[in-house]
Amino acid sequence: MHPFSIRQHIVDRVVARRGRYHLHDRLPARKTAFVVIDMQPTFVAPGSPAEVPESRSIVGNINRLAAAVRAKGGLVIWVTHANQKVGDGSDWSSFYDHFVAADVRARTIDANAPRPPRESLWHELQVEEGDVHVSKNRYSALAHGSSGLERVLRSAGITTLLIAGTKTNICCESTGRDAMMLDFFPVMVPDCLAALSDEEHRAALETFIQNFGDVYESAEVIERLD
Repeated sequence: MHPFSIRQHIVDRVVARRGRYHLHDRLPARKTAFVVIDMQPTFVAPGSPAEVPESRSIVGNINRLAAAVRAKGGLVIWVTHANQKVGDGSDWSSFYDHFVAADVRARTIDANAPRPPRESLWHELQVEEGDVHVSKNRYSALAHGSSGLERVLRSAGITTLLIAGTKTNICCESTGRDAMMLDFFPVMVPDCLAALSDEEHRAALETFIQNFGDVYESAEVIERLD
C-alpha cells in the first residue's frame, strides 16, 4: 500500500475554509455503496498492458471493507473498464488513437474487451451474490454515457459512495469528482486505492478532500458506518 498522510498545511487550509476537517462523522450504511473501480487483470496482473503494481497490495483491504459494508446493509458495486471493438479501432478512439502507442494499442484493446462480470475481476477479490457489476467505457463511471452506475445508485437510494480501486488519480478520482457534481457524497479510501506512485496518490487525495469529498482509511469507514 502507499504510505499516506495529508500534509498539515492542507489540513489547515481545509479547516480554515469550512470550519472542520471531515464532512461526515457518520456514514449511513444502508444508503452507502462501496464502489470498486478497475480491479481487473488489465491493471492488476503482473506484466499486463496497464499494470499498476501497487493494486495487488490493496486486495485484502478491499475484501475486508466489502464484507463490512455488506454486513451493515450497504451495497458493493464492482466497476470494470471495457471498450468495444469498432472496425480496426474501438469505441474510445480519441484515447486509443492518441494516448496509447501503436505497438501496445491492439493488446490494450484486447485486454479491455467485454467479458462476463466475474471473469472481468482480479481472481483474489471476494465477490458475493447480491453484489452489483457495472461496466464503463470512460475514465469516470459517472460520465454521461459511460455506464449505468448513476441509475443503479439512484434506484437503490444511495447517497454516499466509498471509492476504491485503481488508479487513484485517474478513474477513481474522476468518478469521485463526478459523484460530487451529481450531488452524491463521495469518500475516497486511501488504503483501498492504488496509483503508479506515492506522489500521484497523495496529490489526488489532497485535491479531493479540499474540493470534492471526504478521505477516510478503511478502518475509519467501518467505525463510522451507522
